[in-house]
Order: sequence, then C-alpha cells, then structure tokens
Amino acid sequence: MLDVRQVSRIFGARRAVDGVSFTIDRPAFVGIIGRSGAGKSTLLRMMNRLTDASEGRIFVNGREILGLKGAAQREWQSQCAMIFQQFNLVPRLDVASNVLHGLLNRRSTLSTLFNLWSRADILRALDILERLGIADQATKRAEALSGGQHQRVAIARALMQDPKERLINSFGCAEIAA
Repeated sequence: MLDVRQVSRIFGARRAVDGVSFTIDRPAFVGIIGRSGAGKSTLLRMMNRLTDASEGRIFVNGREILGLKGAAQREWQSQCAMIFQQFNLVPRLDVASNVLHGLLNRRSTLSTLFNLWSRADILRALDILERLGIADQATKRAEALSGGQHQRVAIARALMQDPKERLINSFGCAEIAA
C-alpha cells in the first residue's frame, strides 16, 4: 500500500526529513510522533506532493508518486486529502461553504466565482456535517466556531473531496490512513 524509501527533504543546510523509510502493507491508522520541527508535516507534504522530496522514493499501491508531474501530479493531489494544523478555513464564509470548498479542484472557475453549488453537493456537505455532529452549525461563519468545531469542519472539507488517500495533520501529530 505505502512504501517510503529513504526519503529526505533538505532546506538549505538543514535536513527537515532525513532518510525516512517504512512500509504500511494494509489499511491502517498510523501515528507519526515527534517533537515540534521534527519533519512530520514535511513528510506528509511530500506524500501528497505539496513539497518535493530531495531524495528517496514513495510508492502508493505500487505507483511511484514523487516522479509525478503536471496533470498526473494534480490528479494525485485531488485523490489525497490533508487537514492542516491551521485548518485553512475561510473565516468569513459559513461552515457549509467551507465544506463545499473541498470540491474546488473539480469545478469551473465561473461556478466558483459565483458560488454556485448543485443541490446534490449541498446535501452531501450537510450529510457529512451531520455525521460529524455539527450540522446545526452549517449557517454560522467559520470565525464564530470553537477550535474543535474548526477541526471538524476541516475534516468535513477533506471528506467532501472523497479522497482515496487521507493524510491528516492535526496539532503536530501526523496520521496516515491509506
């Protein structure tokens, strides 16, 4: 499923990730634990191709992902969902709109500019929010939510993408659910 081989990321003279290798051969939740600045987020960013690796290889279901470029890289990224430590919600938008933004990579610029969503997409977003226990917050602005509610909205946005791979980075702890 996931095979990480001697992956490193070097920023100038600093090695943020240094020769990491591991294999996960079946679906699992895996915690990557380390001190602040140890490279947990950088490792996840390399797996979802938001950051390039300096060295090494990563295989997911036999597919080498570090060599992906252009459309193939964008396709891979659309199949990955990552929840960032900062959650990256739009504070002035309501919760439902923030969740619907998980679909932005599949939409036209015009429909995005005019904030046009299909009924099916809206109902799916509300269903996801219901499953996470915060559907009653759907019309509230994100800036009015608690930290835990922010986290659940970010999870809902990631689930809205319907990803094949889930990379979760929350409060400095990285989890991989392949």
